[in-house]
Amino acid sequence: MASIVELRHLRYFVAVAEEGSLTVAAERRLHTAQPSLSRQMRDLEYEVGAQLMVRSARGIELTVAGRVFLDYARLALAQVEAALEAARRAANPGKPSFALGFLTGQEMDWLPEAVRIIRDELPNMEVTISSRYSPDLADALIRGKLDVAFMRSEAQAPDLVFKVVTKEPLVVILPSDHRLAAQKAIDPHDIAGETFISVSNTAPTLRVVIDDYLERLNIGIRPAHEADNLAMAMSLVASTRGVAFLPAYARNFLPWSVISRPIKGDAPTIDLVVGYNRANGSPTLKLFLSRLDDLIARVSTKFGGPVAGRREER
Repeated sequence: MASIVELRHLRYFVAVAEEGSLTVAAERRLHTAQPSLSRQMRDLEYEVGAQLMVRSARGIELTVAGRVFLDYARLALAQVEAALEAARRAANPGKPSFALGFLTGQEMDWLPEAVRIIRDELPNMEVTISSRYSPDLADALIRGKLDVAFMRSEAQAPDLVFKVVTKEPLVVILPSDHRLAAQKAIDPHDIAGETFISVSNTAPTLRVVIDDYLERLNIGIRPAHEADNLAMAMSLVASTRGVAFLPAYARNFLPWSVISRPIKGDAPTIDLVVGYNRANGSPTLKLFLSRLDDLIARVSTKFGGPVAGRREER
């Protein structure tokens, strides 16, 4: 007989896995009784035919089967949410809309021209804008909350398609009165021994680029701090007198006490991509993608070259 696994089972399981506790998941996430939730989890394991979690006084730990099931449960729930969102849009054809997402800070360069292209072709289109971390943009695309996003290429998003719009060089961010500030370009070996500020898992793609670059040069640096966003990175650089590697667009947000310098030699780069869900059949998305080369050309022309942070060095 076929297994009978309902969406509520998946939602309950994901909540328990993320909270690490049946009690916390029941009270804070699901607003149900803990005994009822325990019964639902036992029913799910029976239908799956495998133990998914280990229960102990310390909480819940997933088994190997549970960790595998969690990935697919999240994907299934995301696909259902995307289907609901698509159905709602189809049910309201009188209100055409297009949802754009941006890696926080990139909207300064890409938003004006992206909106102009849409307005030129579809003047009555309602355009919504959101600014988030790249992993959150990927999640929104998967769930059908966004049509397209300017983001990083996220490895854990097989349902998404990515098209590179520019390659951003990384630069060194440091205090304006730092001992290396007088140099026009900084040799990465010179930062060994300095307080190094890396990025957290809110920017996994950038973190991999930085770590790979340091490993390739055999520079043994252990981060003293990790920054969740650009503002935090700038604050840590200024307050700890540390240095950081960040994409060149970070130059647009430098406070007076912080400067940037190019990396000497073959500087690492990180791709800025346009991402979209391969299942999205929106005609507006198709139109937008057909004008992508034009968009890249407009932005490059506007700033007189590759789009990677145009602010002058100070």
